[in-house]
Amino acid sequence: MAEVPAGWHAAERAARESYGRLVAWLAYRWRDLAAAEDAMSEALVAALTHWPQDGVPDAPEAWLLTAARRHLLQVARHQRVAQAPEVLALFDTETDAVTEAMPEAVPDERLKLMFVCAHPALNPAVHAPLMLQAVLGLEAKQIAEAFLVSASAMAQRLVRAKAKIRDAGLRFETPEPRELPERLAAVLEGIYGAYTIGSNLATQGEDASQPAAMSALADEAVYLARLVVHLQPQSAEALGLVALMLYCEARRPAQFDAEGRFVSLTQQDTALWSHERIAEAEALLRRAALLREPGSFQIEAAIQSAHCQRAFTGRTPWAGIAALYGALLAIDPNMGARIGHAVALAEAGEVVRALDLLRAVPEVEVASHQPYWVALAHLQRLAGVDARAALTRAIGLTADARLREYLSRGL
Repeated sequence: MAEVPAGWHAAERAARESYGRLVAWLAYRWRDLAAAEDAMSEALVAALTHWPQDGVPDAPEAWLLTAARRHLLQVARHQRVAQAPEVLALFDTETDAVTEAMPEAVPDERLKLMFVCAHPALNPAVHAPLMLQAVLGLEAKQIAEAFLVSASAMAQRLVRAKAKIRDAGLRFETPEPRELPERLAAVLEGIYGAYTIGSNLATQGEDASQPAAMSALADEAVYLARLVVHLQPQSAEALGLVALMLYCEARRPAQFDAEGRFVSLTQQDTALWSHERIAEAEALLRRAALLREPGSFQIEAAIQSAHCQRAFTGRTPWAGIAALYGALLAIDPNMGARIGHAVALAEAGEVVRALDLLRAVPEVEVASHQPYWVALAHLQRLAGVDARAALTRAIGLTADARLREYLSRGL
């Protein structure tokens, strides 16, 4: 088998690590999100062509950015849309080299672009998906799975949204203070969506590079959430989101045992949990509570805080967790909350009621939703009902081989 040239690996790594940042940088200067994405794709193709032959450049991001800028200018001139002197000057006066300070300013621009994606002129249903693709570089298929829709439907939504940004000339700038509240919630949702996808996929796939890339996505989501807190320190929901993610990150070291086998949350060794992260999350959640502006991220963080109490008390307060899920359902009745509520009720002793709640969910809504079938099988076992059909379906929907092996033991 022929050895893959080093340039290929470098280009793939640059695509994973730099795509979103560079697209955001280009979009802000070109004022066209779709064009920026096309230009970066062309730059990556050029890298795959030249780097294996000519060697990897000393500054891969700068090389990609230069190639993308040249493509944008060529297209603009060809279409006769770059006749305005200020647009030509933007590109013609820049040197091919990118200053070392450029990457440090990019994360702010990514957050600004997320606020653009949350523009009220766009369909609210596309705000978070657009952020995930345009700013964080995720594929439509990954985003579609997270939002329980087909990949084709999600791709169409994203194309329409980008066209509207371009055709309507939506502003590529941070909203004014009075505009922040209506956009901040969507930005937080987009960040949490990125964290969820990154966390769920970090241990999946045969490609050894995939887990690292997805883990980096989760880390980037935490960073962006922290940045929002820095910019909006009085946002209770932003504080709650960071706390929520830190609780989850605190337990990550115990997710698999020394042999690489999956360990369920209730069976994890709490000595492996990061007490430092739990303490930080607790402090953030207290800050959020003092603002007296309850929201879904704060409630979800409180649920994870309750789970983490097992590290200090030796028990999980399932009745309290069920009550928290009830409060969450009152303001955000999403599928994850419905499943979590049922599981918590069952663990608190209300197995029959919990099973009825899960069975009441229309199958069409969860046909490909693996967590639902895992939860249904678990509740059926607690109720003394044959769980093999639900468990088999859950196994079929599970991509991670280690999680499949864990579920298969239940058969």
